[in-house]
Amino acid sequence: MEYVGSVGMEVHAQLLTKSKMFCACPTSFGEKPNTNVCPVCLGLPGALPIANKRAVEHVIRTSLALNCQIAPLTEFYRKNYFYPDLPKGYQISQYGDLHPIGQHGWLEIPTANGKKKIHIRRVHLEEDTGKLLHLIPGESEVDFNRCGMPLMEIVTEFPPDIENAEEAKEYLVQLRAILTYIGASEARMEAGQLRCEPNISVRPFGSSEYGVKTELKNLNSFRSVQRGIEYEIERQIAELKAGGRIIQETRGWNEALGNSFVMRVKEHEQDYRYFPEPDLTPIRITSEWIEEIRSTLPELPLAKLERYQSEYALSAYDAGVLTADRATAEYFEACIALGADAKTAANWITGDLAAKLNETGVLIDAAKATPNHLVELIKLIESNAITGRVAKDVFAEAFATGDLPSAIVQREGLTQIADNDALVAIARKVIEANPDAAANYRNGKETAMGFLKGQAMKETRGRANPQAIEEALKRELSQ
Repeated sequence: MEYVGSVGMEVHAQLLTKSKMFCACPTSFGEKPNTNVCPVCLGLPGALPIANKRAVEHVIRTSLALNCQIAPLTEFYRKNYFYPDLPKGYQISQYGDLHPIGQHGWLEIPTANGKKKIHIRRVHLEEDTGKLLHLIPGESEVDFNRCGMPLMEIVTEFPPDIENAEEAKEYLVQLRAILTYIGASEARMEAGQLRCEPNISVRPFGSSEYGVKTELKNLNSFRSVQRGIEYEIERQIAELKAGGRIIQETRGWNEALGNSFVMRVKEHEQDYRYFPEPDLTPIRITSEWIEEIRSTLPELPLAKLERYQSEYALSAYDAGVLTADRATAEYFEACIALGADAKTAANWITGDLAAKLNETGVLIDAAKATPNHLVELIKLIESNAITGRVAKDVFAEAFATGDLPSAIVQREGLTQIADNDALVAIARKVIEANPDAAANYRNGKETAMGFLKGQAMKETRGRANPQAIEEALKRELSQ
């Protein structure tokens, strides 16, 4: 019997605000444990919450970007459960499908068979919990700095549109890009600002009845999402084929071992004992407020990707890399505005620049090598002032120091050698130093030219014009 997978996605995104959801504590990341706290986010008696307007606006903006209907009236509820990182004993959230800020939306993902629409059930707002630190076996500590952070949850529709791990990963890629484009979240997965909890089930092919789902908790990388879903689908199929049954439960994911493990039996909605938050009034969302926020939406990533392919004739891969986040797209478009060829700029951004950013951990909008640096470098190559080989070294120096490529070339004496007499002298020197390779070429071994040309480039530190030095070598070898 063949089986088909179904994946519902619950994604939590920490919103980009200066203060927490219901208090004035800062949202800065990486502070000493339990320093960004106050009586409100610690749940001390007598402390009252006040809703963060900017957080509400971010959720409205996200809902609009995801083609959702916006609720005219929304309110908060208390979601009751007891856990060490939840000091109040409840979480201020919104209650399922009852007046969330956004409902019934969709986003499109690219697939091998064209674009696919993934339907969104709801987009709602809540506060985050603290963070448990398991530093010593058998002991845990808790950091409340994250407690009360504004958190947006985006839940896909049931029945799920996503059928496999690749689609789930692409959904998360597109969603993260949208969140960064509209400025709702930095969505840095390594910092816990974007966390995914897929709900996975399998059913016999052709069956209309969906299987029992399991939830994988707090996956925080694209790799973990894809590997975790693939593993869980295979595990469930193997269990059913062996005559077992799947139970609804929450499972953790061990990235190092590549397997999931049971955490707890899944809670049901009634277990949380929802009731309206008595300390917060409902929020009225007017049509004027919605249109004001709608006017701030930029061109979204999938539309930009398609435009880059049609307008600049870029490959799907290059366009995908350039539009993966707003800062990279803005860097590319700044290069175009400064007169760079689109394909050449794309090659440098997705190649040498991306490698340097990954190597150093620097964000593209903080890089010392700005679009102005890159365009100047490209123009130096196009004018034959420097060779492509030298350009790579110049770029590395510009990235490290922030010096302009023209200044580096002048300082280091890296201009291209194109003078015929100089090239002839270099060719003769290389031929004299490598008589065996010269003899091989004269005897018809064409590959020997590659070696001789490489030696000439080495002799000139990459400054010789590659075509000109090859012609000089051939002339000298023919005599």
